[in-house]
Amino acid sequence: MTDLRFQAPHAEDMRTLGQAVAQCVRGGDVILLSGPLGAGKTTFAQGFGQGLGIAEPIVSPTFTIARELDGHRHDGTPIHLIHVDAYRLGGAAYAPGQDGADRLLDELESLGLDEELDDPGANTVILMEWGEQMAAALADERLDIHIERPSATTDHDAQPTSDGMRTVTIHPVGARFKHRLDRISQ
Repeated sequence: MTDLRFQAPHAEDMRTLGQAVAQCVRGGDVILLSGPLGAGKTTFAQGFGQGLGIAEPIVSPTFTIARELDGHRHDGTPIHLIHVDAYRLGGAAYAPGQDGADRLLDELESLGLDEELDDPGANTVILMEWGEQMAAALADERLDIHIERPSATTDHDAQPTSDGMRTVTIHPVGARFKHRLDRISQ
């Protein structure tokens, strides 16, 4: 399957895309969100949570690292979402030469998340922000979602802005998502 690309000019478009992706997930799926600060990862996650029938607000778990939320699929099947923000993980306080992915996995283990990420339960879905640096170590079958946002000007050194079009690229890794993404493109 080839990558899917979407334009999201407004926050509500990003939430709608998150809801559409949520309709395609099954227990055991791992979804990695990447993009610069303020790109819309948490906004996407809010729509994703709505699509899973989660009543609690979806907020960035930056300071808590992970939040566990319960919802249900459209058919009523219970679903458990683990929303992880790896932005603060994988710091430099490890042995010299230790790979960044290994550092991150060590931190996830110390938080008790390594087993959930390694083998999500039949009704568990993992949604990880900032997980791209260790994607291969986390899951060899996953859905990579990258969000790009515009700069305020055409100057390459300009700071990104919260205004404007976002480009979202959805890339399935492995066969797990091969036939399910057709629903998103519709």
